[in-house]
Amino acid sequence: MPKLKTKSGVKKRFKITATGKVKHGVVGKRHRLSSHNAKYIRTNRGTKLLAKCDTPAIKKWAPYGL
Repeated sequence: MPKLKTKSGVKKRFKITATGKVKHGVVGKRHRLSSHNAKYIRTNRGTKLLAKCDTPAIKKWAPYGL
């Protein structure tokens, strides 16, 4: 059976933790930050965990992990 390819967008945007959860960067933090208040910017700092219902799709697109 041939090897499966990893989606190139997934390997750029997601990381899988040791417990199998998926981390992703927070959206809305690149430009036009003057329209957001300070609380929005502060709470969306760093990375977040992906929702449990979306995790199987990402793991299917990264068959051998990241």
